This record gives sequence, C-alpha cells and structure tokens, in this order.
Amino acid sequence: MLIKESIDKQIRHLRIGIFGNKYQKHRNEQIKRVFDRLSGLGAEIWIEEDFHNYLNTQLNYYPSFKGHIRNEHFDVDIALSLGGDGTFLRTTALVGKKKIPILGINAGSLGFLADIFDEDIENTLEEVFRKEYSIEERSLLELKCDDPSVQEVFSGFNYALNEIAILRRTISSMITIHTYLNDDYLTSYWADGLIIATPTGSTAYSMSVNGPIIVPSAQSLVLSPVAPHSLTVRPLVIPDNYKISLKIDSRSQDFRVAIDGNSYCLPTGITLSVHKADFSIQVIKRYKQTFYETLRKKLMWGSDNRNV
Repeated sequence: MLIKESIDKQIRHLRIGIFGNKYQKHRNEQIKRVFDRLSGLGAEIWIEEDFHNYLNTQLNYYPSFKGHIRNEHFDVDIALSLGGDGTFLRTTALVGKKKIPILGINAGSLGFLADIFDEDIENTLEEVFRKEYSIEERSLLELKCDDPSVQEVFSGFNYALNEIAILRRTISSMITIHTYLNDDYLTSYWADGLIIATPTGSTAYSMSVNGPIIVPSAQSLVLSPVAPHSLTVRPLVIPDNYKISLKIDSRSQDFRVAIDGNSYCLPTGITLSVHKADFSIQVIKRYKQTFYETLRKKLMWGSDNRNV
C-alpha cells in the first residue's frame, strides 16, 4: 500500500490531446487500452473531433473526455498520435509552432515516428505521467514561393517534418529541376522528381530512392533525385543552414510539389525556395530507446547471423 501511494504521488496531472486515423478497425482493442490507461492515470482527455466521431460511429466506442479539438487552436500538455507515421505527420501540422511534445503510438505498420508498439502502451503512458522520458528536437523544412498567389495554395502550413518533393504531374515525361544552393548553381536534375529531406525524413521517401540514412540529431539535409536520367547524379548531403532554390521546366507546363505527402499542382515559371524552419517539433522518446535500436528493429539494419 505504501509503495502504491509513493507511485501515485509521482503521477502528475496532464492534459492529453488525442489524434487518430480512421482506418484502424482492427486496432479497436488497442484504442480502448489507450483510453482506459489514460483515464486510470487521471488524464484530462481532449479528442480530435473527426476521430471522436469515427470512434462513435464506426467502432461504437464512447470514451470519457473533456472536449473536442476542432482546429489548430488548442492547448494541451502532450499530443498523442494514435496511428501510423501518416497520422504523426498530420499531428505535427496541427501542433505547428506550439512546442507541444508529440508521442506516437503505432497503429500502423512500420512506424519510425509512431514507434510505441502494442506491448509497450501501458508502461509508456505511465512513464510519460512520471515524466520519465526524453525529448528529441526534430527540424522541419519551410517552403516558399516567389508568387504570393501560389504561396496561398499551401493551406497555411508550408512546413515538412519529413520531406518536400518536387515531382512530375503526368506519367508521360520527366521534368527538369534547376537547383541552386545559396544562390550558387548546383545542377539541373532531369528526372521524375527531387526529394529534399530532413534527417527525420531520410528514412521515408528519400530512403526509397536510395538516399542515405541520417541520424536525427545531424544538422544536415539530403537531396535525392527520383529516377534521374543520368548515371552520374547521386543523392547529396548538405548543411541544414543552406537555402535551396528551385526552378522547374516541364512539357506539361505544371508539376507537383508534395509537403509531407500533401500534394499541390503548381505552374512552371515560378521559383521555389526551401530552407530549415525557425522552429522544431518535440518528439517524446522512452529512456534507452535509440535511433539505432529503431533501425535494427524496423529495417533489420545489420541483420547477420554472425551478430546473434
């Protein structure tokens, strides 16, 4: 009894904002476990309104909660992303510059960002309430356009935690991406596209086109071409304080830009600039949970029978 009272005194009152996706019926029991444990810990629970409606109508589940999160105007101590990495990225966009730490509980598949898995849910939540965790600061990219009318297309959040990708719009022809670093000409990529990734994004789209993996704390960015029409073009790692300027040519007179997967169709003839954002995202990590452990677990990094 004395031990339990000692533990209870360590538990702090927290306001938790819960963000989730709407494609996880197979995770019904996992979702209930999260809410049950949060309630047991005395959390003040706020739920993203669309996700709450999904819980009610699709899962027939009605958790106790304080109120709805309807837009970017909210104030909680911790944002809990319940889904895969896509849900985590959407949570990042909603948190924006608020400096609210994000905890990702995985209800997806791979999970580099949402990396708390089913068997660790209860222990992780208890650790969070005892403040037994570390915070990783993750850098973002900011995208700007020299045409104000085009800048408005980005819906108010022109930042990326993973990557900004310049891509061809049609499947019929490649695009040409004239690229400058700090206003010095680098090269013109004749390719299907170009990915500019943060260290966080180096294990996402960039990795799928053979870009290098970069540790999250590195102060670097990587430029990875997508299907370049040249054997001499390779991914390039640059300092993260560089400004990247892009001018795109295309036979179709337009192209696509994807900001963490949110895609926009833009006209050629404009100039885009990409640089490190002036704020970062705080990601909650368990003690002793390292990036290298994640590599070994998720990508079977260095998998070799001789290492067993």
